Amino acid sequence: MTNKEYEKELFKLQLELVKLQEWIKDKGLKVVIIFEGRDAAGKGGVIKRITQHLNPRICRVVALPAPTERETTQWYFQRYVAHLPAIGEMVLFDRSWYNRPNVEHVMGFCNEEEYQEFMRSCPEFERMLVRSGIILIKYWFSVSDEEQEKRFQSRLKEPHKRWKLSPMDLQSRAKWVEYSRAKDDMFAHTDIKQAPWFVVKSDNKKLARLNCIKHLLSMIPYEDLTPEPIRLPKRQSAEGYVRPPMSDQTFVPDFYE
Repeated sequence: MTNKEYEKELFKLQLELVKLQEWIKDKGLKVVIIFEGRDAAGKGGVIKRITQHLNPRICRVVALPAPTERETTQWYFQRYVAHLPAIGEMVLFDRSWYNRPNVEHVMGFCNEEEYQEFMRSCPEFERMLVRSGIILIKYWFSVSDEEQEKRFQSRLKEPHKRWKLSPMDLQSRAKWVEYSRAKDDMFAHTDIKQAPWFVVKSDNKKLARLNCIKHLLSMIPYEDLTPEPIRLPKRQSAEGYVRPPMSDQTFVPDFYE
């Protein structure tokens, strides 16, 4: 697929996302989409393309930092529950409660008892969300070892991408097999009928974005609620209004001309 073909198809899909957004708002749906996967698998790129033309009051992204000392003493799912959608909202989790069976488990940030409790309680938690009326969609982005290495090297070389390479990312390179085992165990426990995992092959970023968005659109039946063409009202007459002198305002300098 050429860049021109990719951009054309992406634009079409993004237009459909706008229609889906209006459907979610009009019908009062509650949608949660989870994006998980290995480091540099392309989750962020897909999220950016999904949200690019959407209303942030309807579609918002949740990317939580590491838990605070207080949050570590709470019920594990508590900090995520606070970000669940109200009616007419769609929430995209850029990583989610699945930190526990992946990063926390592999890097030793949780103990075995906490890990096993997650495996027992997570399916019930998600069934409860679905029963409450939430549409829950879970994506796992799968990237090969070779492609991940290429992306890591790219982040090292390009200054505007360097922030993406965290110390945790570097450590994950040495634990490829452990992360693979953790993912397999997680799927065995949490790939449930009410909220299955959908795997996105992401070695090709552009195709991964198109495939994921196309699949997302197929998961929520919607109709086109595009309003009739809008007619702008006539502007109010400026008669009687005296604008203050321009010299009374502080302008941003013209750095570029």
